[in-house]
Amino acid sequence: MLFSDLGKEFDAYVAVGLAVPTAETRPAPFAQVNGWIQALGQETVYPAATSLSTLLGRGPTEGEAVVKKRGRRSAARKRWSVFLGGGALLLLVLVGFWSAIWPYLLGAGVLGGLGTGSWWLWRTDRRVRGRDRQWRRQDAIQAGHRRLAEVDQMSGTEFEELVAALCRRDGCTDIQRAGGAGDNGADVTGRLPDGRTMIIQCKRYTPRSTIAPREVRDLLGSKTHFGADLAVFVTTTRFSRQSEDLCVHNDILAIHRDHLGLWNNGASLASLIAVNGAGQGDQRHRAQWNKTYGKSPQPRRRRGGTRDEEGR
Repeated sequence: MLFSDLGKEFDAYVAVGLAVPTAETRPAPFAQVNGWIQALGQETVYPAATSLSTLLGRGPTEGEAVVKKRGRRSAARKRWSVFLGGGALLLLVLVGFWSAIWPYLLGAGVLGGLGTGSWWLWRTDRRVRGRDRQWRRQDAIQAGHRRLAEVDQMSGTEFEELVAALCRRDGCTDIQRAGGAGDNGADVTGRLPDGRTMIIQCKRYTPRSTIAPREVRDLLGSKTHFGADLAVFVTTTRFSRQSEDLCVHNDILAIHRDHLGLWNNGASLASLIAVNGAGQGDQRHRAQWNKTYGKSPQPRRRRGGTRDEEGR
C-alpha cells in the first residue's frame, strides 16, 4: 500500500511540475523509503529536499525553467536600472556644476587627444622605419648583386671593396678596408652587429686554385696580433681539406666560393657563421667542380725537393 500511495503522489507532482515534498512536510513515508534503500545496500541516498525531476533523471521542469528565466530578467532589469540611474546622476552633476568643471573636462579632453595622437604617430613611425629598413636592404642586395663570373674579373682591391660592402649591408660597423702593403694579414676590419671585433682576409683566386693551410695559419697569427674576436677568410675558390679543418678547429669563418655566392645573393654573415665548415661537398661534388673549372695545378717544387703547399 505504501508504494502504491507514493507512486500516486509522485504522478500528481509530475503532472504539475513541482518538487517532491520535503521531510518537514511529509517526513514519515519519505524517510521510511530512504531507510529501505539503505538497508538494501544502495549507495545513493536521496536528500529530503531533492526535486522530483532530479530523482527521475530528467532535466528541469517547465515550472523551474520559468522561475529561472524570470530571475535572469529581474537581474538584467536591475543592472539597467543601476546604469540608467548612474547616467542620470552624472548628467545632473554636469548640468548643475558645469561652470565649475568645464575647464577640467576640456583639459582632460585635450590631454586624451594629445595622448592618442602621439601614440598614433609613434606607431606609424615604427611601421615606416621598419619598411624603410627592409627596402634599403633589398636595394643593397640588388645593387651589390654580381655574378661570380663578374667577381672573378675583379682586381684584388675591388674584391676587398665588395666584401666590405657586404659587411656594411649586414649591419656591421666600423668597416674599413686596410688591404695592401703592411696590412698585417687583415684586408678588412670592423665589428659584427653584436659588437664583436673581426678581421677579414680576402683572396680572389681562380676557381682552379686551392687555399693551402699556410694561408690559414697566417690569418690565425693576424687574429692574435689584432686581438680580434673573429677571423674571416673569404675566397673565390675552395679550401683544401686540411685548411678547412684548421679553420673549424680555430674558430675561423671559412667562406669558400659557394658560400660567397650565397652571401652575395642576400644571405647574412651571421647565417654563414652557423654553417662554417660545410658546403664544399663530397668526392662527387669535387669531381663536378674539377669538371667545371678544371683541376687544380700541381704544387710547385721548391729547391730543397719539397712541394709548395700552395697551389695557384
